[in-house]
Formats: sequence, structure tokens, C-alpha cells
Amino acid sequence: MSKKILLKVSGEMFSNSDGSSFDFAKYSAVAKNLVEFVEVNNAGLALVVGAGNIWRYRDTTGAGLGRVEADQLGMVATVFNAKLLEGAINNAGGRAMAMTAFDVPGLLPSYDFTVAKSIVEDGGIVILAGGTGNPFFTTDSCAVLRALELDLDMLVKATKVDGVYDADPVKNPKAKKYETVSYDEVLEKSLQVMDLPAISLARDNNLPILVFDYSDPENLLKVMKNFKLGTLVS
Repeated sequence: MSKKILLKVSGEMFSNSDGSSFDFAKYSAVAKNLVEFVEVNNAGLALVVGAGNIWRYRDTTGAGLGRVEADQLGMVATVFNAKLLEGAINNAGGRAMAMTAFDVPGLLPSYDFTVAKSIVEDGGIVILAGGTGNPFFTTDSCAVLRALELDLDMLVKATKVDGVYDADPVKNPKAKKYETVSYDEVLEKSLQVMDLPAISLARDNNLPILVFDYSDPENLLKVMKNFKLGTLVS
């Protein structure tokens, strides 16, 4: 099992079944699972969280905003999820600290590479909000960048499906699942793993990416023991 990982989680997994933005029971379930992961693995982890439960660029075309403003609001929205996860993890008995890529005075400190690295190496959990702090860069790109900066072993991407397929398995029941796939094949076939700049950065720095189904928080421990439950991109 890889010792130190960065877990990339979509904000959409925290939305309520009634369409509202926050299901607090889901934050608690994820927090409990992450604390268990740290205890079992005897190592810390980093977490990059999105904001799909609050704000998605593709849903804001009627807002009259440009891409820069829309992306900035998306980065701010990730702070909600980071702060809620920080509280949930600490309440579950873990040691978590959330940081953002930009100043949020009185709420969260700015991302500090040396502090974040020491938290992970000391068996804590660092939650990274705000993406890279720049528009046009997704939280996928942020996840790869932070994993490299913090010298982590693997990026683990939580999704709604159990790996990477050659077609959308929801729309095509004959879609083929990959147990392993190369970075180049992902790029050549535009497979739906992460955005292509993130895949390119991971390839150029030999950062493996494990894609798995996180609809059940217990799946993180399972997939880290058996990569075949997901898809390994390397």
C-alpha cells in the first residue's frame, strides 16, 4: 500500500439528495473513513476538494459572468467544503488543517508548502482549498500539482464509477473497464479521467493516479489494498 496519498474529492459527493448543497452526514462519513485510513496506513494524507455541490462553471452560463469571475467564485466555494471537512475530521478524532490558495482572513490560512508537508509527514490530514488560486486551472490540476509539491506517492481520484472506461458506462453497458492504462492512452483517447493538462503533468513527473468509486467511503481502504477495484493510470 502506498504510504502517502493525495485524495481528490468532488464537492458533488456532499450534496443532499433533495438537491441542496450540504448533507452533513456525508461529511461525517468521509471524515470517519479518512481518520481510519490514517490510523491503518500509519501515514498522513492530503485532500483536494472541489465545489460541485455549490458552484459549477458549466451551470453558470446564465449568470452573465466571464470565465475569470466564474472560476474565482468556484475557488471560493471550495472553502466551504474544506472548512466543513476540517471540522468533521477533528470531531472524528483526527488531526486536520485546512488551507487555501489565497487569503481568507480569520477563517483559513493560506497554503504553505512547508507546513502542509510537515502535517502529512506527521500523520495528519491537510485539506487544500481554492484550487491553484488561478482561473482556468481545475481542481484536477491542483491535485496533481500539490501531490508533486508534497512528494506524495500517489494521487487517488474519487469518482462515481469504479474506474476508467473506454466509454461512459452509464450510457453504454458494453463499455470496457481498464484495470491499468497508460498516461499516453488516456491523452490519445481523451479518456474521462482528469482534465488533460493534469494528466500531462502527472505523466511528466511519473505520478500514478488511481481512480475508484467513492460512493461508499469504505471503498478507499479497500481500493488501496487492491488496485484492481479501480483503475491505475501510470
